[in-house]
Amino acid sequence: MEIKFLGATRTVTGSKYLLKSDKKVLVDCGLFQGLKELRLRNWADLPVNPKTIDAVVLTHAHLDHSGYLPLLVKNGFSGKIYGTPLTLELCKVLLLDSGHLQEEGAKRANKYGYSKHKPALPLYTKEDAAAVFSQFQPIAFHKNFDIGDLSFCFNRAGHILGAATVMVKYQHGSLLFSGDLGRSSELSSEPCILPREDIFHADYLVIESTYGDRLHEDVDPEESLGDAIRQTAERGGTLIIPAFAVGRTQSMLYYIHNLKQAGKIPSIPVFLDSPMAQDITDIMLKNAEDHPLAQGVCREVSKVAQYVNTVDESKQIDTYAFPKIIISASGMATGGRVLHHIKAYAEDKRNMILFAGYQAAGTRGEALMHGRKQIKMFGEMLRVNAEVKMLTNVSAHADYSEILNWLSKFKAPPKKVFITHGEIHAAEALRDKIEKKFNWPCVIPKYLQTEEL
Repeated sequence: MEIKFLGATRTVTGSKYLLKSDKKVLVDCGLFQGLKELRLRNWADLPVNPKTIDAVVLTHAHLDHSGYLPLLVKNGFSGKIYGTPLTLELCKVLLLDSGHLQEEGAKRANKYGYSKHKPALPLYTKEDAAAVFSQFQPIAFHKNFDIGDLSFCFNRAGHILGAATVMVKYQHGSLLFSGDLGRSSELSSEPCILPREDIFHADYLVIESTYGDRLHEDVDPEESLGDAIRQTAERGGTLIIPAFAVGRTQSMLYYIHNLKQAGKIPSIPVFLDSPMAQDITDIMLKNAEDHPLAQGVCREVSKVAQYVNTVDESKQIDTYAFPKIIISASGMATGGRVLHHIKAYAEDKRNMILFAGYQAAGTRGEALMHGRKQIKMFGEMLRVNAEVKMLTNVSAHADYSEILNWLSKFKAPPKKVFITHGEIHAAEALRDKIEKKFNWPCVIPKYLQTEEL
């Protein structure tokens, strides 16, 4: 069997891995995000003809793992798209929203003339996204399914709802994809996700390295969030939380619910300005067996925020002068309604922008976290006077210690470990740690690198 690395090589975005046996199977089909040189790959032809791909297997629903699907189908892919039931249910929400944002971005660029392309076009549309759904094939956790001479199985990755590691068995061995690996159950700060499952053997391993060079801080994220809310409210400001609609938003609502119940934060309004996040919360309520929250708690958490649906309602929030909390996507401030809130509040030092997740290179979130006092938004430069903080220890990604702990459960060493889905410094750090602790051979693949397994 052959593997070709079409994405997530020395970067945290664009996950795509092409397996070639008697069939061609694409594991993950993600969008590139962040740096312009990466985003341009979304517009270029895929290095393999989509018409020749027989199937897609998804580890989870995040757009850096699923967001290229509408283009794949639009360009001729006609096979099945396999994922856990929740992964595919979430994909319906995320892909439609992504298509909508692509259309809105192009419309706004044309209206205000800040794109060099005349006219600016969306990468794909909501209609393109909807065309994908008929090819979805849900597969339960722990159930084997075959694509040609390859056998696949999903196990829980503990990252977001429905997220899986993917075991591939072929004639001469096995290959394991970690996907985005969640944290160990005793350390997890993710209260809404069932824990990851241990794996004991694979001949080859593709492991993520998002946090391969660091450890999560040993702090209580709920207490840290409470501090941020109190500080902002005391100076009469607004707290903006850019949050990923899947996973992180639900965690923020859970923490705020607990803080309010304990009387640890003032009674200020909470607005959830993300119709997509509302849909995800509804999905949680309907799938009680797929998360650890009791149904009653889940319902109470869902009521902690005022839900904002229309664009007019979203704009109305920014006219309120009283202290408040606004949770809105996207989590790295790359698009979505949160940009309008940042624009409305960034210039006032009373306000705070609180990030709650990894900020990829080249994103506005990364620029803000590095102290940039001016950022480009909607074709204009915006001055940033608001306080900018990162809420630590809320990541749904394992840090290097947690990755090493997961790898320590292997009963025999893999023949080779491929380290992906991390910036180069993180990938190199994880490689060094794996080689030092286990003496396993590791490779950090380059874009389009091919390996025979």
